[in-house]
Amino acid sequence: MRSWGEPDERVEKAALVVTELVTNAVEHTAGRRIRCRLLRTSGRVRICVWNRGRRHIPELPGPRNPEPFGAPADGPHGTEGPGPVAFHGPDGTDDGFSLASVAEDGRGLMLVDALATRWGTRTSVSGRLVWADV
Repeated sequence: MRSWGEPDERVEKAALVVTELVTNAVEHTAGRRIRCRLLRTSGRVRICVWNRGRRHIPELPGPRNPEPFGAPADGPHGTEGPGPVAFHGPDGTDDGFSLASVAEDGRGLMLVDALATRWGTRTSVSGRLVWADV
């Protein structure tokens, strides 16, 4: 991405998103084949991670703007993620929800939701694709 001239901030976000999506694919795939591809368009980079098999992946949070290039997203996702992730403040207020209330499996997707401008999933007979735009 640096050779494409992408800004450092986008490169760093993409590295974290790739790490989370590939980790999910490794943990939740039934097969041994995982593919990662970066697609560059004007003003964004789309990260695509595909894995063979269709085992369950965590559903929390739902992707924001889930339609990749106008196609409907797979699953029961809403149009917005769950909102800000926050710990209880010193005065006891809660600006979002507590990480303690979320299963460990969903935390990586919460990070993807926070870093990506859009993300979503597609399932087919051959496997699952999870994509994210940064």
